[in-house]
This record gives sequence, structure tokens and C-alpha cells, in this order.
Amino acid sequence: MADRASDGRRWLTPPVAGIGAASMLSDVGHEVPTALLPSFLTSTLGAPAAALGLIEGIADGGAGVAKLIGGGLADDPGRRRIVAVGGYATTAVLSGAVGIATAAWQVGVLRTGAWVARGIRGPSRNALLADAVPASAYGRAFGFERAMDNLGAIAGPLLAIGLVAATSARTAIVLSTIPGLMAAAAMWFAVQRIREQPRAHVPFRVRVRPVLRGELGRILVGAGAFEMGNLAATLMILRATELLEPSRGAEGAATTALWLYVAYNVAATLSSVPAGRVADRTGPVRTLAAGVSLFLVAYLVLAVTGTAVVVLALAFVMAGVAIGAVETSEHTAVAGHAPDDLRGSAFGLLAAGQSAGNLVASGGAGILWTLAGPTVAFTVAAVWMGLSLVVLAGPVVRDRPVHHL
Repeated sequence: MADRASDGRRWLTPPVAGIGAASMLSDVGHEVPTALLPSFLTSTLGAPAAALGLIEGIADGGAGVAKLIGGGLADDPGRRRIVAVGGYATTAVLSGAVGIATAAWQVGVLRTGAWVARGIRGPSRNALLADAVPASAYGRAFGFERAMDNLGAIAGPLLAIGLVAATSARTAIVLSTIPGLMAAAAMWFAVQRIREQPRAHVPFRVRVRPVLRGELGRILVGAGAFEMGNLAATLMILRATELLEPSRGAEGAATTALWLYVAYNVAATLSSVPAGRVADRTGPVRTLAAGVSLFLVAYLVLAVTGTAVVVLALAFVMAGVAIGAVETSEHTAVAGHAPDDLRGSAFGLLAAGQSAGNLVASGGAGILWTLAGPTVAFTVAAVWMGLSLVVLAGPVVRDRPVHHL
């Protein structure tokens, strides 16, 4: 029997499946050049290691600005369809074109262009997903999309390994255009099947202040506090590697840490849809707070743990379940609380806050790690999780399932 929303309608409709497929295929596509970029720059093009950091920093900064712009574009229901399909196609072409670059500056231009297109399309994709299902099924729809995205993040590096073994880094990066263009086709399939409600045209504006008013604003501030403590998974991998190296050696520690990261990604993938179901039944802010709480515990464990692999695995799995719950419930809460004419801007502001917060969180943690050690870095991250829970306390008290709002 099909899983249905409270109004009797199926939620896993062709548009939802199409958007989920687009997220998975796009992640497969751009994870191939991401995985191969370090060796491609240094070994193939002979660029210094510093070039990688500069390129990634510029690309990430461009993507953050693009998410705000993409939010303004996505406020208009008709425009968001064009932006979504075009954004996926542009990301695919520019990411794959990195494989034919002959200089580091060309890689920088192409990578930045691909990441800007990726940033612009995100709010439109999320707004279209909210258009595709009844409000009572937002959680499950966004949970499905997040699960597919995480699945693509697992499959992409594995595809990169296989392609490099069979061809070369250049060829593998060029071939990554294929799943990227398949993602654009999946998004086109989805938008053709979303019934557009008659709505007035919304002129393009980057709107921040209206989004930050009322309950939605408090939810976004709470989510922003979470992002300020949301460390890159690479720092968790580094923590595990450093703890395990004395007993397992450099190679054994690195291998074990990578397996822990696989467990993290698997947990994130498997938890996203169940988290969405919980959000639909009990309210998305409660689910968001539960995910933040799991992160708090996981970071405290990583701050004080020793070399026991079982304890490290528990922390990685808790963090994986937490990110599945948080990402799903953040999107669900925004979809349920944002007015129709501000939905794109709300998703854009959420995405921009995620980018800025992740940059500050990981950069700050790296500095703290160097100056005071990993225990302090993870403890400060846990404090940010606590601050997020304090901000979310008010919305949690008033939280209701989205369809009751």
C-alpha cells in the first residue's frame, strides 16, 4: 500500500521521484571532479597545492552569494522552473569541462561557474519540491531528496575510482558530464509534472528582512547557530585518524577513519526519510532540535573519547543520523512557515547561512585545533549546538505538524 499524506494523496509522486533522482545524479556527477581535483591540479597540471585551496575558497564563496540570488529568482513560480533545469545543466557542463582545462586558472573559472550554478539552482529545487506535495508530506518529500543526495555522495567517489582505473583523470572528469546532464533531464521531467497554481508574477528581489520576521526568522536564526557549529566531516575523520594512529599506524588509522566516514554517510542516507516522517507527524522544529541534540552529544564524545573504535563509530553514526534529521527538518520547517511569495528567498537565506556557517565553523575549528587542541575545537562546536537549542526552544514549544499550521 502506498505511503500517503494525511489528505489521502500519495507523496512519492513522479515529480518527487524526479527531483530526488536529479539530486542523486547531480551529486554523482560533481563528486567525480571533486574527488579527482587535487591530483588533477598537482599531478596533471603541475599547479602548487595552494591553488586547490584558492580555487575551492573562491568557488565556495561564489556559491554562497549565488544562493541568495537564487532565492530571489525562486520566489516566482514560473521562473523557478527555468532556473532549476538550467542550473543543473550548467553545473554538469562546467564541471565536466574541467577535464579539458590546460591551466589552473581555467580550472578556477570553470569550478567557480559550476558552483555558482549549483548555488543558484538550490532554492528553486526546494521550492519546486514544496510545490509537488501537500504540506502534510513536506517532511517525507524533503527526507527522500536528502537521502538521494547522500546516496549520490557515496556513489560519486566510487565512480571516480572506477573511471580512473579504466581511463584517466581527464577522461573521468569529462565523463562526469553524463550523470550531470541526466540530472538536468530528471529535473525537466519533474517540472513538467508539477501542477502550477495560478499566482501573480513576483519581481526579482533579494529579500532578507521580511524572511527574518516572526516564527520563520527565529527558526532560521536557530538553524544559523547550528551551522556555526556544524564542522566539516573531514575534521571528524582527522580526529579519528589522530586518535587511532598510535595503535594502528598511519595506514591502518586512515583506513579505519574512512570506514567510519562511510558509516556516517550510510547513517545520513538511511535516517533522512524516517526523520521526514517524524517531522510530518510531530512537527519539523522538534525534529530539528532532536538532530541538533544528537550532534551535541556526538561532538562531546569526539572531544573526550579515547582510542576505542566502538565509541568513535557511535559518534560517527550519531552525527550521520543527526545530519539526516537536521537537513530534512530545516527544509521542512522553511517550506511550512514561509509565505508562498517568500518561499524562494527563505530557502536562499537558509542555504546561504549554511554555506557561511560551515565556512566559519570549519575554519574556526581548525584555528582552535591548532592553538588549543581538538578537545577545545569539538567542545566549542558542541556549545554552538547548545545555543541553537536555546534559540529553537520557543518555536519548539509552538511547533505543530506542517499541515496544521
